[in-house]
Amino acid sequence: MKRQCPDSECLTRNPDPRSGSVVRKGIYFRRSDGQRIPRFRCRRCGRSFSSGTGLACYRQKKRKINHPLGLLLASGVSQRRAAVLLRVNRKTVVRKFRFLADQARREHVRFLEDLSRTPLAFVQFDDLETSEHTKCKPLSVAIAVEPKSRKILNFQVSTMPAKGPLSRIAYRKYGPREDRRSEGWNELFSSLKPVVAPTALWLSDQNPHYPRHLKAHHARAEHQTTPGRRGCIAGQGELKKIGFDPLFSLNHTCAMLRANLNRLFRRTWCTTKTRQGLIDHLSLYVRYHNRVLTPACPR
Repeated sequence: MKRQCPDSECLTRNPDPRSGSVVRKGIYFRRSDGQRIPRFRCRRCGRSFSSGTGLACYRQKKRKINHPLGLLLASGVSQRRAAVLLRVNRKTVVRKFRFLADQARREHVRFLEDLSRTPLAFVQFDDLETSEHTKCKPLSVAIAVEPKSRKILNFQVSTMPAKGPLSRIAYRKYGPREDRRSEGWNELFSSLKPVVAPTALWLSDQNPHYPRHLKAHHARAEHQTTPGRRGCIAGQGELKKIGFDPLFSLNHTCAMLRANLNRLFRRTWCTTKTRQGLIDHLSLYVRYHNRVLTPACPR
């Protein structure tokens, strides 16, 4: 493949890559990953560049830990333990974690664009509950799954008030907490419009708020509900104590989230400190889940 000059002005004046304006100009040793990278020079504008110019990790230090760090964070390892295993500073892990999450979100957009070519006819969705900093500050993760392949289509993280015995304690310590689950459901259903067929079948539990928000974005869709059941110990409450679970694909995916994200473990001291941190970690796992842990999406 012919190289093109990364200078936009030069490329505008000379859009033909076969013009021969770009020539080789040796190689250099990249210390961040130990690779020898070829260099090039544009004979028209005189600019020199390499094959790494313009890449997402351009000028990054320690780029060789990007891949293993992504695997560790999607496999139940905490950020502090990842820093120990990779022998880097914790601040390096935090910066890499945010970078990898941003790249995962960009890749997921392309994944949804590919799915939009053949819209899906069946989707399962529900909420998974967790918390930030303390159980008095719960969070709701609305998630949609393609049942046959268990691909995660999208998710939204929303704040919600505490329930049950914790409600009074939470109000006394932290004051009123907004319930933004409606906004999360609307964003989730809206984002799946290009991916799901207009007359698709949507399956969920019997949450009374789901039908109104679903019909607002998918008016022609068929919505079926199934009663919620008691969870089993093996699935950490996500898998159900029944022989046949209509929402098995969704509940199995939620159980995998509980098993592979250390901040979602039932008994752990690794808690979510911010809502954005949970969004980043989920984005990172969704990429690994869809690329590695699940089969190809049926067409």
